[in-house]
Amino acid sequence: MKLFLIDAYALIYRSYYAFIKIPRINSKGVNTSAIFGFVNSLEDVLKRETPTHIAVAFDPKGPTFRHEAFEQYKAQREETPEVIKQSVPIIKDIIQAYNIPILEVPKYEADDVIGTIAKQAAKEGFDVYMMTPDKDYGQLVEEHIFMYRPRFGGDYEVMGIPEVLNKYGLTSTNQVIDLLGLMGDSSDNIPGCPGIGEKTAQKLLTEFGTIENLLANTDKLKGVQKQRIEDNADQILFSKFLATIKTDVPIQFDASLCVYEKPNEERLTEIYTELEFKTFINKMKAEPKKPASKGPIQGDLFGLFETESPSSSKYSTLADLNTTPHKYYIADTEEKQLDLARFLMSQDFFAFDTETNSIDPLNAELVGMSFAVKENEAWYVPVPENSIEASKVTERFSSVLQNEKIQKIGQNIKFDILVLRKYKVKVNGPLFDTMIAHYLLNPELRHGMDYLAETYLKYKTVHIEELIGPKGKKQLSMRDVPLSKISSYAAEDADITLRLKNFFAPQLKKEGIESLFYDIEMPLVYVLADMEATGVTIDTIALKQSSEELTAVMKSLEKEIYELAGIKFNINSARQVGEILFSRLKIEEKAKKTKNGSYSTSEDILEKMRSKHPIIGKLLEYRGLKKLLSTYIDALPELIRSATGKIHTSYNQAVTATGRLSSTNPNLQNIPVRDELGREIRKAFTADNANCIFFSADYSQIELRIMAHLSSDQHMIEAFRSGADIHAATAAKIYGVPINEVSSDMRRKAKTANFGIIYGISIFGLSERLNIPRAEAKELIEGYFQTYPRIREYMDESIAKAKEKGYVETIFKRKRFLPDINSHNAVVRGYAERNAINAPIQGSAADIIKLAMIHIFNRFEKEGIKSKMILQVHDELNFNVYKEELEKVKQIVLEEMEGVIKLQVPLIADCGEGINWLEAH
Repeated sequence: MKLFLIDAYALIYRSYYAFIKIPRINSKGVNTSAIFGFVNSLEDVLKRETPTHIAVAFDPKGPTFRHEAFEQYKAQREETPEVIKQSVPIIKDIIQAYNIPILEVPKYEADDVIGTIAKQAAKEGFDVYMMTPDKDYGQLVEEHIFMYRPRFGGDYEVMGIPEVLNKYGLTSTNQVIDLLGLMGDSSDNIPGCPGIGEKTAQKLLTEFGTIENLLANTDKLKGVQKQRIEDNADQILFSKFLATIKTDVPIQFDASLCVYEKPNEERLTEIYTELEFKTFINKMKAEPKKPASKGPIQGDLFGLFETESPSSSKYSTLADLNTTPHKYYIADTEEKQLDLARFLMSQDFFAFDTETNSIDPLNAELVGMSFAVKENEAWYVPVPENSIEASKVTERFSSVLQNEKIQKIGQNIKFDILVLRKYKVKVNGPLFDTMIAHYLLNPELRHGMDYLAETYLKYKTVHIEELIGPKGKKQLSMRDVPLSKISSYAAEDADITLRLKNFFAPQLKKEGIESLFYDIEMPLVYVLADMEATGVTIDTIALKQSSEELTAVMKSLEKEIYELAGIKFNINSARQVGEILFSRLKIEEKAKKTKNGSYSTSEDILEKMRSKHPIIGKLLEYRGLKKLLSTYIDALPELIRSATGKIHTSYNQAVTATGRLSSTNPNLQNIPVRDELGREIRKAFTADNANCIFFSADYSQIELRIMAHLSSDQHMIEAFRSGADIHAATAAKIYGVPINEVSSDMRRKAKTANFGIIYGISIFGLSERLNIPRAEAKELIEGYFQTYPRIREYMDESIAKAKEKGYVETIFKRKRFLPDINSHNAVVRGYAERNAINAPIQGSAADIIKLAMIHIFNRFEKEGIKSKMILQVHDELNFNVYKEELEKVKQIVLEEMEGVIKLQVPLIADCGEGINWLEAH
């Protein structure tokens, strides 16, 4: 896969100045030089390099974080030419017509956005080409990241690690930052060290490696050079900061959005006609465009991020089906299928995979199954479309799939388990999911089969597009694929899954996470599959009523807001809201502005100003209602499946780095369960019928209890063991008063400190959150650590261990890797240090509730309980319970949640019941 990231302004400026002597002026008197040059370069790179993925990054309007740090940053640059200012909106329209995403993040330059995306994409298996003439990008170059530099005369040069090192006389691409920090960069007004040019900087870096090492060893320098460097040490370090391209910009690479597909020719024709670009119109008509897929592909849940044309040169050195000896068989008769089933029954394990006509497991129909027990050997079993005949086929394999002694190996095996449930086949026995194995080994990488095969097996799998074609109206169903093709494709899936299992199993043992994998993550697959299949009932009448009531409240709020503003305006327009608040009402004299020059009216900014004018509270309430309506109340009914009348959320085990589950359709983890608006959502989640009740149980302060256990702080342990209110107990110790004299305000502050400390809250952060002076926040934090002295020591120990090992662990040995823990960048390092403290706590909490879910699920099955676990939200479990089973369910749930692990402090679970989630919790 080949991703091109284009630095828009670098290309636009270059294009503009290329025509500076003979500008392109159309009949309307418009200078189209920058636009023409940009489009010409874009067309050239698309044709010349045929990228599979592409995106264009723009600098935002307004100052960046570098301007805030250094007022003179880029100050010497001439004002942007008017032609470029006028051209940029048109160029953006053209890019959008190409169906190419535009990347732009407030306060971060295009360099930083490209750097961040490049690093993320490279981890996902992309070869990334950064199209820019700027030498700064050399610092980003690594094994799969290249500079793609335009040359004068129309050619390009690709610069990998050797080219960058050779060009700048360095030993590491990271030294590009040090080079710029020493010699400065006049184009960006980075000062560097006076009197140090490129050659001198190269010599110094050859000797000392980094600026930091140079400054630590100035005693080895002589004369004027020594004096200059010592006198300008702070300026040199600051110059390095300015020259460092950030790779942690708040933006997430989404490969599906960057797939290069056919442009919108109709829209491009309109724009080009207006600009009088006849050449491009004629080119577009003359050259046939190759359609490309974008987004999820039918029938292949694991190809979402690994789509690539078969001819890609990236895979030229990889093995594939054509170069690897293999024996794949088709079991297409009853006799062959029975023979295969008997053979599988004699095995200790087998890998299997299902082929379906949909990536939705609850709606999917089986097209076929594949099995493998030996590498490079597999069987494909076609499943007829006719439901009666299909059931006969699945029945032949039901015994072996349901055998509790045979290990089943799969890639995202929960999908296959759910599909087979429709055919009355309940998969049993120990599992090995290669996707989850890789997730435990490398939680922050991608886990798709194609990526895993390429990375670990050096093997290129057959891609689904080769069978059914690209996404669109003409895309085939897997049912339409000839048996000869689908059999090889499916058998390969089972074969590769087995090979991945053989590769990952020893790695799990080596990393000491076999127990986490086999005792928690694998049994949890069965639990989640059952929860997803069971679903949860939604009260659509209650939602409709809530929608009507909240819409009426919004209308009332609108009138109040208009009255307070003294004028009608579009409340949903951030720009107009900003104008009202800051230009008309003048609530804040020095209001912040966004990248496009309008006032910033984000929720956190408005929240800080809530007390300054009554209109702000009304606006926040209006926004909250609008978000609630659009995200949940009006959206939830659309997610109800007609076949069951329920919502079936999908739980993801291999997404979050912390080990927590995530969910989609709907995203349960983001439901505001505790505030007043959240009440309307919880009210809609109900028991199945009048014979059932909604039961909810959640852990009480589990993260604080884990903190007490991990730190072994005797004061906190004593507070939990005594059963005291931990927040009141904390307040009593901090403020030096008896617990019965703790005021509600004291408790509130102590509670914020208790939870804030876990997340590494700063004095400034605590001050902001509690709306108290920083001096008081400082005293509160200091008092906290005096109260619980081992907490401070635990935090320091966690950071020290992370610096030594590069990762931290949960109680169950789940690892959180922290590559930035030793970063010289204080901001980056600080984020890693906070994770070093929090990850073991949050991850342990996630592991504990997963283990509790497994124990509860197993008890239900063992004791014949009909009631079902239906929802998991962080530290909370929800159940649909038959009324006659309520007491038994309550007993099982509380026993298993509170007894799941023995810590130094007791685990406590609170519970409740009602006709819906609101009443139960």
